[in-house]
Amino acid sequence: MLKKYINNGISPYIWAVLSILPFYFILQSSSTAEIAVGISLTILFFIIFRFAFISKGWPVYLWSCLLMAISFTSMYLFTYIYFSFYIAYQIGNIRDRVAFITLYVVHLVVTTAAINFSLILKESSFLQQLPFIIITCISVILLPFNIYNKKERGQLEEKLEDANKKISELVKLEERQRIARDLHDTLGQKLSLIGLKSDLARKLVYKDPEKAREELKDVQATARTALNEVRKMVSQMRGIRLKEEMVRVKQILMAAEIDFKIEQNAALSNVTLLTENILSMCLKEAVNNVVRHSGAKTCYFKVEQTWDGIIMTVRDDGKGAITEGDFTKGNGLNGMKERLEFVNGSLDIQSEQGTVLIIKVPNDVKQKEKEDLI
Repeated sequence: MLKKYINNGISPYIWAVLSILPFYFILQSSSTAEIAVGISLTILFFIIFRFAFISKGWPVYLWSCLLMAISFTSMYLFTYIYFSFYIAYQIGNIRDRVAFITLYVVHLVVTTAAINFSLILKESSFLQQLPFIIITCISVILLPFNIYNKKERGQLEEKLEDANKKISELVKLEERQRIARDLHDTLGQKLSLIGLKSDLARKLVYKDPEKAREELKDVQATARTALNEVRKMVSQMRGIRLKEEMVRVKQILMAAEIDFKIEQNAALSNVTLLTENILSMCLKEAVNNVVRHSGAKTCYFKVEQTWDGIIMTVRDDGKGAITEGDFTKGNGLNGMKERLEFVNGSLDIQSEQGTVLIIKVPNDVKQKEKEDLI
């Protein structure tokens, strides 16, 4: 909240003061001509500043050089150095790297020369502003890079957000295609079979009633099988939370007479349903491997969420027969690896005293701003 307040609350007042301040310095002059020139230069500066801010290509160089010339003149005539803040801000918003570096160096040289020149000619009045001159010099050096990096980071975040949206759409498309394949392979075949057997039963109902009854029994059995498969598909499509999957794997291990020990169970936060669903499926497959292949007596589970991602560890005290080579031999490891690739995750296997599966998934990129930053 404090960061947001500083960016949006105090900043406009600072720029407002800097906009009014030149007139204070100009009105200190005893010459009417100098006052008229100073006011004209100030108005001209803000007009050119507007053009410099919205221009692209070679006009940026022209407008920036004119701004530096006005700033140099203001320092010489009125010891007003604070136009440098505006120029530093404008340079920081230039997206072309070559233009940014060129104008940054030129502005730094011009500002340094103007300050030294003014110190020689008007030493007393400039020394009175010495703390503000030091602040100005630091701002001229740091402000453009700060703004440039912030803008560049914002663009990268926008590109990352677009990439995440595209990945999300691809995941949805892949899921639709999978559902279509499952429906075709399960329901399509069985509905066709039901239709054929129903037609056959209709033809046999008067010729061979006993045969017709057998066909209708087959229709009934096929319909029940199709219904069970549909229910199974629906349950698989529903997102599975890691907490729910832990209860199920505990039951599976208990039935296999394998102890299930939770070494660390962190409460996951800010995790999408897709990521948690993939973690749940990986946990299920890992436990299935423990039951089928490990010969273990105890299965250990640990999940922790750090600042950069989630680490889930499934360890057993079995014979440790699973290695990286099993990715091509089944055991569900290849499927786990493919699922984790959807969320830029990784799977590591250690097989010494038992088998250890280490699953790492990076944290989801959140698109909303955290309001509780202080």
